[in-house]
Amino acid sequence: MAVIGPSFISLQVHDLESSARFYEERLGLARAAFSPPHAVVFDTQPVPFAVRDALADLDTVDKLGWGVALWFKAEDVEKIHDELAEHGVRIVTAPFDGPFGRTFAFADPDGYVVTLHG
Repeated sequence: MAVIGPSFISLQVHDLESSARFYEERLGLARAAFSPPHAVVFDTQPVPFAVRDALADLDTVDKLGWGVALWFKAEDVEKIHDELAEHGVRIVTAPFDGPFGRTFAFADPDGYVVTLHG
């Protein structure tokens, strides 16, 4: 028996609705038809992505998600970068051309670093 791969990814957040709005309004993610209580699931493919209420005190750690790399494939990465920067979103890594196409990283409202690539 072998593990096939990720089937669901979620981030624990301080403010569920604020984080959900960020991913909807700034990245254009659409909410899935169903989300369990205390979570907002997005209709991402091939793996569902969600934000959820925290199960632990997020303020007791120095940096959320340390050591985890979260990458999203996107269209028009440069345009998304420019819009995020216009709205004051902290850009962690400026756009560059890498092995996965145009790439950059930003911090979400909780400080999770998310990388977008073309």
